[in-house]
Amino acid sequence: MNEMVTIARDEYDRLQAAAEDLANLQAYDRAKAALVAGEQELIPSDHVNRLLNGENPQRVYRDLRCMTQTILAEKAGVNRVTVAEIATGRKQGSISTLRALADPLEITLDDLVE
Repeated sequence: MNEMVTIARDEYDRLQAAAEDLANLQAYDRAKAALVAGEQELIPSDHVNRLLNGENPQRVYRDLRCMTQTILAEKAGVNRVTVAEIATGRKQGSISTLRALADPLEITLDDLVE
């Protein structure tokens, strides 16, 4: 059956706004639940700004995790010089090396690659 209902434009606009508000609240609830479950994390705005300004992601996340190049290299099983060369842009690093670096930084490979 195809029934139609006619309502005033004001009422339609009000219902549309209420539906958008509900969708926003549901998105907020999902985001909060993901934070509580440890599926997402909050990143301080200064670190986000550094990423947005094009700073090397490895350097930003190392700073966020309070790691030196040496500590990251040890945890990743990678040479410290390689870590430094990737951080300065002298080398891109292989996929396996970048994956090894991403794990101790607790980020995805996508987060590490610009």
